[in-house]
Amino acid sequence: MNGPEIVFTALALVAGIAGILVVTTKNVVRAALYLVAALGSIAAIFMLLGAEFIGWTQVLIYVGAIVVLLLFGVMLTRAPIGSARTVDNQQRGVAFVVAASLFGVLTYLIWRGFGDKRIPLQQVVRTEDIGTSMFTNFVLPFEAISVLLLAALVGAIVLARRDK
Repeated sequence: MNGPEIVFTALALVAGIAGILVVTTKNVVRAALYLVAALGSIAAIFMLLGAEFIGWTQVLIYVGAIVVLLLFGVMLTRAPIGSARTVDNQQRGVAFVVAASLFGVLTYLIWRGFGDKRIPLQQVVRTEDIGTSMFTNFVLPFEAISVLLLAALVGAIVLARRDK
């Protein structure tokens, strides 16, 4: 293994371990910090693979905005920050079986749909081309997501407001 492969493997391990910790921790703030680690390592993998624009977009949007919005919503709604015994239940075995089954079904469907087909790679994609595509073809999904995030923030503020 050469240098980039070692770095890629280390980043993939960090992302996987952080992802597991996100769903297994009982503390919401720690889960958000593990989410930052997972998303940051994914952004680093994008940058390692030469997709700097996608990597920095990952940092700005997911690590910067989504995690901050998540923490802001948790703080505004006064959700239990620490570990709450009432949140946990004994359905972990069922959840594991459902998750493993879903993984198997999706893997089968992807394998059956694509098989041995290869994805043709382009040598260079300019950031200008990506920006033009985003702001001509994908304006409506971006605006829909921004309205959805705004509605979530307004909902958190309404829930946190004390009625007199």
